[in-house]
Amino acid sequence: MKQPIIDMHCDLLSYMEYVKGAQPFFPGIGCNFNALKAGNVKLQVMAIYTGTEKGSSETGLKESEIFKELQTTHKENVCLVKDIASLNAAMNSDRTGMVVSIENASGFCEEDEPIENAFKKLEKIISNVERVIYVSFTHHGENRFGGGNYTKAGLKDDGKKLLDYMSGKKIALDLSHTSDALAYGQLEHIAKHNLDIPLIASHSNFRAIFDHPRNLPDDLAKEIIKRKGIIGLNFLRAFLNNDEPNVFYDHVLHGIKIGGENTMCFGADYFFASEPDPKRVPYYHKDKEDASCYPALLKYLEGKVPAGFLEGMSHKNVIDFLKRTWS
Repeated sequence: MKQPIIDMHCDLLSYMEYVKGAQPFFPGIGCNFNALKAGNVKLQVMAIYTGTEKGSSETGLKESEIFKELQTTHKENVCLVKDIASLNAAMNSDRTGMVVSIENASGFCEEDEPIENAFKKLEKIISNVERVIYVSFTHHGENRFGGGNYTKAGLKDDGKKLLDYMSGKKIALDLSHTSDALAYGQLEHIAKHNLDIPLIASHSNFRAIFDHPRNLPDDLAKEIIKRKGIIGLNFLRAFLNNDEPNVFYDHVLHGIKIGGENTMCFGADYFFASEPDPKRVPYYHKDKEDASCYPALLKYLEGKVPAGFLEGMSHKNVIDFLKRTWS
């Protein structure tokens, strides 16, 4: 029997916003509805993603509207997850549950507008989608909130204001696209002001296994583990290891080694590249090309991991996290 799957990150919304006439069944993205069904995905986190550029907040709002529309135009395939009751219903349904995240806070705030507008625009997005599961402050670059993975910038004043706003709202803070300096700054501000913000890395691997700025150093990974967050392992070759498909399992075993047995889950990061980078194509190893791959990945791990781990990684760790966060 296939394990039910929860995946913490995909870019279906930005694909549909960017590609004129795109439909969620098209094979142009690995998290298309057919692949999700084949992989037995019961909950898919759908990111609102934008670059840091003029008009980013308009794009973010459009993606929230696409998410809302999917609930009616494809109600035979997907259902909204916004609380524990609807999560339980999705896990026992033939449909895929869906919930929104925000990848890059530029999706609700331009670089040159009053910070107060950010909170109003975020509330508008939440009114459209009914629940935002997590927010990542940045993408690869730098914005008004702080520095992304490929920068050295840390937490900025507007980032502190955004953390203050998030406290107590049951929205997790995602470290998957932070610079190390931003992550440490966020942790320091949360501790200094005793803020109530869950901590996760939605789609990141381990730097100890593959040295890349998109991967977590062990001290940050252990901080997430200590705070009973979750770490969604990413399928992109560039973050696993470009040449070794089976290194995915090394990341899994490292996570167990550092105490993350009840923390790890999937964060596949199926995305659409408007301008494919020849140096990175193919973006995924063949055994991880789309969301139909989860049963085979779990099958390979049988006998190599502690008892109960596959149930945890496939769905239970996320369910336990959401019960702690949303209840």
